[in-house]
Amino acid sequence: MDADIFDQFIDQLQRYVRDRLVPAEREVIETDRVPEAILAEMRDMGLFGLTIPEEFGGSGMNIAQYARTIQTLGYAAPAFRSILSINIGMVASALKNGGTDAQRAEWLPRLAAGEIACFGLTEPGSGSDSAAMQTTAVRSGNGWVLNGTKRYITNAPFAQVGLIMARTSREALPKNAHVSAFLVPMDTPGIAAGKSDKKMGQSGSHIADIVMEDVRLPADALLGDEEGKGFVTAMRSLDNGRISVGAAATGYARRALDSALRYANERKAFGEPIANFQLIQAMLADSEIEIYAAECMMADVTARADAGENVLRKAAAFKVFASEMCGRVVDRVVQIYGGAGYLAEYDAERFFRDARIYRIYEGTTQILQLQIAKHMLREWAAAA
Repeated sequence: MDADIFDQFIDQLQRYVRDRLVPAEREVIETDRVPEAILAEMRDMGLFGLTIPEEFGGSGMNIAQYARTIQTLGYAAPAFRSILSINIGMVASALKNGGTDAQRAEWLPRLAAGEIACFGLTEPGSGSDSAAMQTTAVRSGNGWVLNGTKRYITNAPFAQVGLIMARTSREALPKNAHVSAFLVPMDTPGIAAGKSDKKMGQSGSHIADIVMEDVRLPADALLGDEEGKGFVTAMRSLDNGRISVGAAATGYARRALDSALRYANERKAFGEPIANFQLIQAMLADSEIEIYAAECMMADVTARADAGENVLRKAAAFKVFASEMCGRVVDRVVQIYGGAGYLAEYDAERFFRDARIYRIYEGTTQILQLQIAKHMLREWAAAA
């Protein structure tokens, strides 16, 4: 997107987030859903197609613009980002990087128009461990038959299309070549989504199981028309997903800190605002420092990604830092609120619960630490 147009878009989006989405948060919490009117507005604003090329009905944003947009959306309740993030992050990325021309032509316009997507990798017994994946895709005539269960799948209860990972070989092959990716309309016979799981936080966003029993798909459902590329495609897509989570965590940390600043200036103790107390100021300053560091990391990793650099390691590092940073910030915010921070009527308690998942999904902190170290050691060995 042209830089001047993007700046205008961000200004408009910031006003929309503060004037429309933030006031709607209470309704989202009470109903545990994003209002249909807001979904319609988000579609009209083109938010479901931010990263999709213009020829397919999207805005054609680069990765830096995409992350900045997610950071801006991330200021509001997480449900608003969650419902569109799979479209513009992992699924759009997988189609652009690994889809055939026909698959892009069919699915990218539908995603840009606001059909909701889900991404099926995690299972009851496997997540990052692809060798343990149990979902299978077996050739049958000119097509495929899928069987298996996926777990913790964002948007599963209402998604219209899923990008589903399945093993196309019984053996665990080198470089995860036993895993392939399939584009699956979620109304295909044999697919059932479980009821939404009850969660610690993030009201309005939904996760559930996806159960597949003898799901028959045509041959062209195989992403890229090539077996054995599913896990590679998933990991490349997860770079975008991890950047999205890091950007969202950075935006939400800013929201929490703004709330703490307001509260510290309004709440008085010993005859003056608690914002005058140096230990309160230290918590505010530490939070500002860490948010700034995350913003710098985001700017660096997205610039590298837009330049064509492999950012697997740096995207993981950004996601780890930003998500852990957000956890520290919201913890300080609860502390600044004091006893009120433990009460559900104040925002600090909700910020604390909402932020906890950022350190888990799209790769836990611990899995990403292992991944970062593995690539560091691999590069050292190659150089040696």
